Amino acid sequence: MSYEHVTVERAQQVATITLNRPDAFNAFNLAMGRDIFHAAIEVDEDPDVRCVVITGAGRAFCAGGDVREFVDSLPRIGAHVKELTTYLHGAVSRLCRADKPVIVAVNGVAAGGGLALALAGDIVIAGASAKLTLAYSKIAATPDGSSSYFLPRLIGLRRAMELYLTNRVLSATEAVEWGLITRAVPDAELASAVDALARELAQGPTKAYGGAKRLFHQATWESLETQMELEAQSIARSGHTADFREGVTAFVNKKSPSFRGA
Repeated sequence: MSYEHVTVERAQQVATITLNRPDAFNAFNLAMGRDIFHAAIEVDEDPDVRCVVITGAGRAFCAGGDVREFVDSLPRIGAHVKELTTYLHGAVSRLCRADKPVIVAVNGVAAGGGLALALAGDIVIAGASAKLTLAYSKIAATPDGSSSYFLPRLIGLRRAMELYLTNRVLSATEAVEWGLITRAVPDAELASAVDALARELAQGPTKAYGGAKRLFHQATWESLETQMELEAQSIARSGHTADFREGVTAFVNKKSPSFRGA
């Protein structure tokens, strides 16, 4: 499928989705929202893809919503943002529910909806110069893109409120210390660090990864007993996969497993 404002590249069972409006710091307009939505579905449905990477072209990861398009759409702004968030939220949902691990490579600024998209990643690696901020209250807007879901869970309610109310800008180092992202690396090493991790995860037990992702998300609202029952059901399903048979057999025979994602 061809896209206007994202690119999708595949190599060694890794799909890399690149937000590609560098002149606008990869800000979300409707066209890019549609693109990321369809790209997320495309890689989710591709059985040859076993890991997904999301990054931005140029000097930024994503500056959030395209404020210039908001201004142009003021006569119908409610309809405009509902359409845009439908695309962004659909993409986040697909990526969070996918079996494939999702790595977000944050280069430059991640603001507003861009930060929200980053938070939806399973692993988030940022370049040392990256800056992360909510920025919504600067334009008298409330959070979207999953940020009000993930932020309190990742960093707690107090810090989430601080980020929203003050528009505090976090450095990559601060974001790691807060538990907002996984790790920070020198800018020059971002691409290679993400590539190495993506290739490693693409060789892993994909269905088990997906089951674990769903369990971790469900754990935020289920009771202990319900969560343990979900764990029991999930690990039982794991036992029926080819990768489980490969994993336990290789372990007993003191060999390295060769997973196929099945």
